[in-house]
Amino acid sequence: MTEIKISGTFKLLAFLRRKEAIIYAWDAEIMTAYIHELPDWPHFQWDEKHLAVKVAAVRYRQGRMLGALERLGIKLREEAILRTLTEEVVKSSEIEGEILDREQVRSSLARRLGIDVGALKPADRDVEGVVDMILDATRDYRKPLTAERLFGWHAALFPTGYSGLHKIAVGKWRTEEAGAMRVVSGAIGRERTHFEAPEAKRLDKEMAAFLEWVEDKAVESMVDPVLRAAIAHLWFVTIHPFEDGNGRIGRAIIDMMLARAEKSAQRFYSMSAQIRKERGKYYDYLEETQKGDLDITDHLEWFLGCMERAFDGAEIILKDVLRKARFWERHSGEEFNVRQRNILNRLMEGFEGKLTSSKWAKITKCSQDTAGRDIEDLIKRHILKKDAAGGRSTSYSLVESEINDKQ
Repeated sequence: MTEIKISGTFKLLAFLRRKEAIIYAWDAEIMTAYIHELPDWPHFQWDEKHLAVKVAAVRYRQGRMLGALERLGIKLREEAILRTLTEEVVKSSEIEGEILDREQVRSSLARRLGIDVGALKPADRDVEGVVDMILDATRDYRKPLTAERLFGWHAALFPTGYSGLHKIAVGKWRTEEAGAMRVVSGAIGRERTHFEAPEAKRLDKEMAAFLEWVEDKAVESMVDPVLRAAIAHLWFVTIHPFEDGNGRIGRAIIDMMLARAEKSAQRFYSMSAQIRKERGKYYDYLEETQKGDLDITDHLEWFLGCMERAFDGAEIILKDVLRKARFWERHSGEEFNVRQRNILNRLMEGFEGKLTSSKWAKITKCSQDTAGRDIEDLIKRHILKKDAAGGRSTSYSLVESEINDKQ
């Protein structure tokens, strides 16, 4: 497999398959073939000059963020990485409509990374599987991406052999018996079809070409590694080789390729968290690309922009980690019970929703009276304050001086 430069654009040459583009006729409406059905598939093209400024900006911020991470002490760096990986696992599953228990994810990651976070919450098998995949993709980013490795990731996602109530082929490419693979989004009954993936009989050749390209050293030396991550994700998602789990595996490939780009297993930003925020645009660009030609400049431009916005989220995490460290440093001479420490840490890590005494009692597994006493103690110490709304809806938040900590 080679790669050549033509008129300022790159063409990725894998298996050359010369056939006429398929034209679908449906209700007398003519529809163009998907990109994987075009004669030159998978010869992706893009405008290198148009993307140059954005690529440079992303690479600059990558370097700055890595530098900021390295300047943190070991403990703070571990906390930042743990928060980032937790976001990655939770949000990647959330994109597919699967809600994982954040504390289970955090505990599973901490246990595997050897990070002390106090009492660890037991994790369900589905949580452990996603965590296994993400850590394999990032910690072992130098390992070649092979069919067997992908099969292992897939098996980790579906340890029971079922996706919901449906039995699926696990640890192997989808088969013709599974029928056509349509990529859809939206709630049941309101699904939107974005494209149809290649037929199962093509998968061996398609995946062989993809995996060869991913490990091709010539491509590695000619194409910017960030663009390679974007292309790898698009290519894999286009093929959609499994019956289920393609989205999560595709985003794990992004993480692996970006770890290679940075030559670091330390994840300090979450692409899945950012894709989750702009899921609508993600599916729009995916659909437009699948129904367009092989010029993927617009898709790559969106990916680079998504990365920049992910860096914005990473900066918030780093600030939160530093703020929390300074908070406990300021209050190092004071006594806090385990429940108070737990809730205060959560508040400084981005507590979801409003903090009420009921939530306090539920999270810390104590009585309502105990929760009330814990909260009142922190109010007297000017750490917590009552929010404006009162009565049954009384909620609490950190005092402003604790949020905007002194440097």
